[in-house]
Amino acid sequence: MDSLLDLSRASLLASLLSIPFNPVAWNLVAQNEYRNKTITRIFRGNAHYGCYFLAVLIFAFGMFRDSLYLRALREQPQRALLPAPWDTLAPAALFLGGQTLVVASTWALGITGTFLGDYFGILMDHRVEGFPFNVLRDPMYVGSTMSFAATALWYERPAGLLITLYVYIVYAVALRFEGPFTDMIYSKREQARKKA
Repeated sequence: MDSLLDLSRASLLASLLSIPFNPVAWNLVAQNEYRNKTITRIFRGNAHYGCYFLAVLIFAFGMFRDSLYLRALREQPQRALLPAPWDTLAPAALFLGGQTLVVASTWALGITGTFLGDYFGILMDHRVEGFPFNVLRDPMYVGSTMSFAATALWYERPAGLLITLYVYIVYAVALRFEGPFTDMIYSKREQARKKA
């Protein structure tokens, strides 16, 4: 029986390295922005332009990460993972569900809410409690992970399921830093409101 994972492929390493890059980079950049306003200063004090710039970077690097993942999958051994018709129905449903969570989150939060506007001082008036946030605390991360799994199942690549597990772990670690920092930003605003 052939291996289910080809470790000799450079595309696999490239994909694995690209996955933590986004959450690590955007959290470091955003925390620097919160403390030093570096990007806002580049855009002559306009926090919205700075946030839109960061949004474009995050989106572009996300697309690049996805292309590296797809390339890695195509170079990995293929094995039937589910019997017909589940081999197409399950990944399609998983992908549709994952993308629904991602798109609905973006719709509910808006561009600045989605792409770390709070680190730029662009705070939401209140916590978003509608769908999908009434179902999950972190629907974007869950939806993205579901999409990784769906792609692995669609292309029938066991390596993709291992990468998906890695994605889940990376996101779980990222949330341990991102969540408390965001909570701190809103907590400081509430303290300032009470003093005013």
